[in-house]
Amino acid sequence: MSNVKLAIIYYSSTGINYKLAKMAEEGAKEAGADVKVLKVEELAPQSAVDSNPAWKAHVEETKNVPVATSEDLVWADAIIFSAPTRFGNVPSQMKQFIDMQGGLWAEGKLMNKVVSAMSSAQNSHGGQEQTVTAIYTTMFHWGAIVVAPGYTDQSAFTSGGNPYGTTVTQSQDGNMIEDVELAVKHQAKRTVQVAKWVKNGQSN
Repeated sequence: MSNVKLAIIYYSSTGINYKLAKMAEEGAKEAGADVKVLKVEELAPQSAVDSNPAWKAHVEETKNVPVATSEDLVWADAIIFSAPTRFGNVPSQMKQFIDMQGGLWAEGKLMNKVVSAMSSAQNSHGGQEQTVTAIYTTMFHWGAIVVAPGYTDQSAFTSGGNPYGTTVTQSQDGNMIEDVELAVKHQAKRTVQVAKWVKNGQSN
């Protein structure tokens, strides 16, 4: 029986969602998945990146992280998206990647993918949960199987855990205010577990 193939696709300007993606990678590998951590393409002009030292440093730090492609979606049994909120919605970088998948959608190659999502913002009510559910709205159109954490683990009751998908608040110094590692790892493991059920059922 082959392992679940999980693509963790993120957008991060200064590093928070990259850190969430790496936590999810660790949890998914503990659950036995084959994992790819992939970033979406940066759309902001270089001048904007250069004007923010933290942004510029993160771009340099992650220059070797592969850029997500449609082929990665075809490869994956499961996908975890992670992106910061932008005015309560999905950032344009992630939105463009998702919007470019119309061909796969038309061919039925995105249906039954097992999907979960995470997000961040600079204040505790900055739109994180709205961003997660916005991603899920598109997943319903794909015919994907959305796997939210729900209240399936104690981490849902701790900082950052919630029933929609792990969310985190970024402090002024660029770090996470909440300790969300347990919540992220549970979400990743739950996503992998459901993907195993789906994959095994399809192979019978």
